[in-house]
Amino acid sequence: MELIKINGNTYYIDNPTNVGLYIYKNKYCLMIDTGLNNNVASKIDQILSNNGIKPKYIVNTHNHPDHSGGNAYFREHHPGTIFYTSEDEKLFIENDYMFHSYIYGAYPNKELHKRNAKSKGSYIDNILDWGVNKINDEKFEIISLKGHSQGQIGICTPDKVCFLGDSIFSEDIISKYSFPFLFDIEEQLKTIECIGNLEYDYYILGHGSKAYSNGEMKDLAIKNKLNIEKHLTDIKELLNQPLTKEELFGEICILNNMKISYRSFHLCLSSMSAFLAYLYDKDTISYEIENGKLYYFLV
Repeated sequence: MELIKINGNTYYIDNPTNVGLYIYKNKYCLMIDTGLNNNVASKIDQILSNNGIKPKYIVNTHNHPDHSGGNAYFREHHPGTIFYTSEDEKLFIENDYMFHSYIYGAYPNKELHKRNAKSKGSYIDNILDWGVNKINDEKFEIISLKGHSQGQIGICTPDKVCFLGDSIFSEDIISKYSFPFLFDIEEQLKTIECIGNLEYDYYILGHGSKAYSNGEMKDLAIKNKLNIEKHLTDIKELLNQPLTKEELFGEICILNNMKISYRSFHLCLSSMSAFLAYLYDKDTISYEIENGKLYYFLV
């Protein structure tokens, strides 16, 4: 974990979940995301301290625990820090149990809770609007990047660096975890198109090992779209015979040689619901209920 300069006053701390920084002249900074939990947040804080930087503003791209799990730490250790996110993400960040509730379908059990047991929900001070927002007299562009979550945002600094959260996945992530965790397929496809049309000098992903150039990001957008289209094709082919959601997911696991944990099972099954909703709303599939089981099939 180290502080890496991208351009001008814009940096990031490399981490399993990257943390963005815009450093003001007075050495206060705007942070983008806070890491998984208090443990990770304390390590990020140490890097800031070692470089004479103090957090003053924090923007959460979205609510998932690996992006907002350190919020409570920074509020406690840096009183006066101001937190920002989108309106849709605010509810989930302030009530951290809700993320696992929606992937589980009820109040989550201890197995799902334990990964972020040391993090707590954190109050959001301000809602960011789409377009240009001024934070401490500097202008940042906020972009709607829905799809991976309900109200995910990207933030672009005055140095033409754009932080994209989990709106798009790196080649390594697609290779290792081909079946993407998504909330809304329709919105995700719109987001990928939006990213492909952006014109910034550098892009940072939530999970990636480098700063991407504009050309590289356009190529990556195409790869993300093709990956979604591949899974839509596979699902339609599998639904030539009626399958339950879990049976369908089992077939997808076999096709992609996926090895999953208890938690990732629920993440992926939630994503399968998003794919099925997309196809159902397009009148591509239908359903029937028989003997207490819900089957989907191609129309």
